[in-house]
Amino acid sequence: MSEDGFFDDELELLDDGGLQASDDQTLYEHLRLEVDRGQVPLRIDKYLSEHTQHSSRNRIQQAAEAGFLHVNDRPVKSNYKVRAGDVITLMLDRPHYDSTIVPEEMPLDVRYEDQDLMVVYKPAGLVVHPGCGNFHGTLVHAVAWHLRSLPTYDPNDPQVGLVHRIDKDTSGLLVVAKTPEAKSCLGKQFFNHDTRRSYVALVWGNITDDEGRIEGNIGRDQRDRLRMAVYPPDSEIGKPAVTHYRVLERYGYTTLVECRLETGRTHQIRAHMTHIGHPLFADERYGGCEIRRGERTASYKAYIQNCFKLCPRQALHAQTLGFRHPTTGEQMDFTSPLPDDLQQLIDKWRGVYARQ
Repeated sequence: MSEDGFFDDELELLDDGGLQASDDQTLYEHLRLEVDRGQVPLRIDKYLSEHTQHSSRNRIQQAAEAGFLHVNDRPVKSNYKVRAGDVITLMLDRPHYDSTIVPEEMPLDVRYEDQDLMVVYKPAGLVVHPGCGNFHGTLVHAVAWHLRSLPTYDPNDPQVGLVHRIDKDTSGLLVVAKTPEAKSCLGKQFFNHDTRRSYVALVWGNITDDEGRIEGNIGRDQRDRLRMAVYPPDSEIGKPAVTHYRVLERYGYTTLVECRLETGRTHQIRAHMTHIGHPLFADERYGGCEIRRGERTASYKAYIQNCFKLCPRQALHAQTLGFRHPTTGEQMDFTSPLPDDLQQLIDKWRGVYARQ
């Protein structure tokens, strides 16, 4: 089960063509559940959100409204109330993809390794985990190749492997558990917010406060399924998320910040910073590839375009990662220098700001 949820991963491929089943198309079974005896009537979206790990209720509702959610071989809406003995199936318009991970020989930047775990650096542009059209050439495949001689490591066993993720176009550090015991221990640290994680980001605009806290549930944007949106903390939409930020440097029209995570939601920093009016520089998904602040002159527009060429992805780097070692209990802290593209971008802004 992925951290973003079965329904999120399975339905993401359908977004480009629209989520809507037609009467004449062939549907394929991707999930089957039988409701337990003694189950009291309960809305199907609530039932599935409780019985499928990490699947968002909003995504389940989308599947139902699209006609992909069936009960006893008939499509139902999200307000259908399941009863004991009901057979629930997720029926999609494509065959189930074989997600078996086969090791692939790829470069892997290992920063630390012992018998329990390893810390790896992921460059921008590399997908972490198979899914959403990226079924080969991911970080998971590279890890599987690196550990191919370790008889106790099975890349298809969810009890081992990557403990957390970062986005494709975010660079930075990740921890991999080699044993079930290590993954359980590290997973609990992430769940209990006991890890130390900080990111460096360049955002649009001059952030007024030197530091701050952003709290708001993060869930799928109801107008754009490829984005995440921020909802009130007391709402039933999305999952609770907290981001702390601290200003590192100001460049007039942009600000360099450090972000520390209490939670690790999908696109958390990207969505939270957009929510407070400071989207990440060059973040195409969240409007960061538009000129959000600055002058209207042709020279300024040319300057920004050159900045986009230097760093053609969201300006976000997972710089530090800290946790307690699952066996020794020792505090382990790792830092990754800024990659060249982000460093050059920051240097360019520093140069302009110094001349003002």
